[in-house]
Amino acid sequence: MNPINTTNTTNTTNTTNTGIYAATLLRLTLGIALLAHAYLKVFVFTFPGAAAFFASQGFPAWSVYPVVAIEVLTGLAMVLGLQARIAAIISLPVLLGALSVHAPNGWVFTSPNGGWEFPAFMIVTALSIALLGNGAFAIGNAKAAK
Repeated sequence: MNPINTTNTTNTTNTTNTGIYAATLLRLTLGIALLAHAYLKVFVFTFPGAAAFFASQGFPAWSVYPVVAIEVLTGLAMVLGLQARIAAIISLPVLLGALSVHAPNGWVFTSPNGGWEFPAFMIVTALSIALLGNGAFAIGNAKAAK
């Protein structure tokens, strides 16, 4: 018996097969959330309304346009599974900006003006996707297989 190899093989779980599906769920969830936030800025708040809110939070009003573009492009990339790691990393500045807006409001997102728990969770999700990659059912995986 090798004293260095003390792995217990009788009670282990093979997470390799299920891990790709977990990555897929994270990728799809964050992608849909980013698209939903872009939709809100464009169709509910409108660009002028969102720009006014950005300005009231100390961001340049014009920054709403690149934020929406990043949300749409990274959201689509994640939903489709195209370079999800890169998309997740690109989304981080937007998510960190959202965290900076909500941090003073308290922890829970039901706090007045929304707390920081949801933006923080989205950041952790983006970091997880950056580490895990596309997962299953990703267009990027089909391209890589060719």
